[in-house]
Parts: sequence; C-alpha cells; structure tokens
Amino acid sequence: MNTTTALPDIPLPSGIRSRFVDGINGLRMHVLEAGFETKGRPCVLLLHGFPELAFSWRKVMPRLAAAGYHVIAPDQRGYGRTTGWDANYDGDLASFRLLNLVRDALGLVSAFGYRSVDAVVGHDFGSGVAAWCALVRPDVFRSVVLMSAPFAGPPQLPFNTADAPPRPKPDDPVHRELAALPRPRKHYQWYYSTREANADMHRAPQGVQDFLRAYYHHKSADWKDNKPYPLTSWSASELAKLPTYYVMDLARNMAETVAEEMPDPAAIAANTWLPDRELSFYSAEYARTGFQGGLQWYRCGTSGTFTAELETYSGRSIDVPACFISGRQDWGTYQRPGVFEAMQASACSAVTWSTAPATGCSRSSPRKLVTCCCTSCNRPEHRRPARFILGSLSV
Repeated sequence: MNTTTALPDIPLPSGIRSRFVDGINGLRMHVLEAGFETKGRPCVLLLHGFPELAFSWRKVMPRLAAAGYHVIAPDQRGYGRTTGWDANYDGDLASFRLLNLVRDALGLVSAFGYRSVDAVVGHDFGSGVAAWCALVRPDVFRSVVLMSAPFAGPPQLPFNTADAPPRPKPDDPVHRELAALPRPRKHYQWYYSTREANADMHRAPQGVQDFLRAYYHHKSADWKDNKPYPLTSWSASELAKLPTYYVMDLARNMAETVAEEMPDPAAIAANTWLPDRELSFYSAEYARTGFQGGLQWYRCGTSGTFTAELETYSGRSIDVPACFISGRQDWGTYQRPGVFEAMQASACSAVTWSTAPATGCSRSSPRKLVTCCCTSCNRPEHRRPARFILGSLSV
C-alpha cells in the first residue's frame, strides 16, 4: 500500500505529533511521537496489534512522556500510513514474517539514534513482535511489556532423534474436527489466512465503521459473555468454548460473525473508551488501506513456511525484565491452550505473579500500562524479574 496523498489530520491529544521516517527496512514508516521536545530521554517503543494502528496508543503516550520517556509508536508493516509494503494477497509474504518485523523495529529505533530502548511494549499481535524483539536483541530491547497475547517461546527443534526411526511431520486434525462438530466451527487465524477474508471485512455489508464497532465491542469487557478461563487442550471440543470472534461458525465470515453483537445506539453513545469520533479515524484508515497488510501476519504463522528460521532460537528464553498485562475479561490470555502457562514456566527466565483489578475493556485504563512499563524499565539497573499482571489495559 503506497498511497498517502491528501490524508486528513489525525485527531491526536496535545503533546503527540505525527511524522514519517524514510528508509526503515524498505518502508516509509508513519510514526506517532511524544516526549520529543527534550533530547536525550530514554526511549519506549509501542507496537500495536490487529486491527489497530499507532493511533491506538494515543491515551498512553502522553502519560509515558510525562514519566520522562521519548515515546515512539509506528504504524507497523501492513498498516495505516506506513508505505512500502505489498497489499497483494499473492505478493511478498516473506516481508511480513516475524523476524523481519523485528528488523523493522530495530531499524526504527536506530533511525532515531538509539542504541537501546528502555522498553518495547506490544499489544495483541504486536505482543509477539515485542517478545521476539526482546528474545533476539536483548541488548537493544532492555525490557518488554506484553499485552493480551502471551508468549510461549520459540518453536522447539526435534531433540534426541539421531537413533530413532524417522517420523513424518504430525498432522494437526483440529481443523477437520472443528468442521465436524454438531455446530461446525473454524479457527479465526486460518480464516484470516484465506483469500476472501480481506474483502469480507473491507467490503462488509454494514460498512467498515459498523464492522469495527461490532468487532471491538465483541472483544471488549462491554460484551458481558467474555468470561475467560484456561482451556485444557488444543482440541476441537475445547476450542469450541471460545467466543465466535476466535472460533467462528463454519459458514460465517468475520463481518457476519460480529454483526450479531453490534451494540445498540444507546450503548454506542455511552461508550467513553472508543467514541464514534475516534472510531471514525480507524474506519477511514481501513477503508483506505483494507485489511490485507495485517492479515499477511496471520498467513506467515498458519502457513508454517517461516517456522524453521524461528527454530534457530530453540531453547532461548526472554531474559530481560518482562511484564504481561491482560484484562480479566480478555480471552487473549487463554485462546491458545498452554501458552500462558509456558510463558511463566519457561519463555521468561524469571517470573513473579501479580494480579490487578479489571476496570473495563482493553482500551480504558492508561495508568496500569504506564506503571507496569516504568516498573519493568527500572532505570538504570534493569534487573527486575518478569511480572505477570491480570487487569485492564489501555491502547
């Protein structure tokens, strides 16, 4: 997607500016910036998820700047006003693989003149990028905050197989089993990997604005049936317990899925965490770019094409200070059975546990993220162990 001519202004709070940075791993990267007035500040890098934008950090950035940081939030590869990526389904998928997204982040902080940043913070799919940043380059990304999406660690290489008979790669039957349930289902990540997914959302019958309104509502604490709990296995019977935004009805696309949960006009008018005037910015950007850029990230994962290069880091853990934040009504913590537990047991080298009360949906409380970020950074020593906090978070 390479068109940014005649774009409208972004409705940003005071103290945040929008700019472009050229030459970032082949991208012209759009960046929001706060705390830029004072040179020499420590840096915090914020990485959004799907379907979000750098704009998602608008409530967090002024608070981090007030805490003394230079705060940088890009539209990541495939999103928003960043250009230089291929929006074609049949285009260059490899450029969206995780290690190249880490290279994007590394190039951006280097362009700003930083040899290291105090923290990299990622939400949703951005959490995975942040985790890999901290794992691959702990010298640069000196602490990490993961939001909503836990990190299981790198994929493991086969071990102690030299004298064993060769085994074929195991087949995952879960998708066939989901489709064969009495209520046939499908996993959203494999749906997002289909050719049709972008058009289903970009050309949703209800329009992009109402699609996003229903999507964000369905995943938020405002949807009262979001009552997450750990699942026991990666099996059709367990995955079918997930809400339909994760495990969809087989015959429905995502626009149809969330349309059933569209909040009524009174609920929309009462919404303070994402009023229509702010949602309109998201809908205008996605109406312009489509969703394929973000969907390419999912395709990199479901295809398995790039697993081998991630296996290079088999056995490594995140050894810098780490913090995990998730809302108590956020299914993201448990959507992949066992990952939250693996994050605590092995993916991070030192773990302490803490809980925080949930006060609303995932865009409602900037204070918790700022507190967690500042705690994880712990300038100048950077020695605190990982913290895992269940509470509400803010984007």
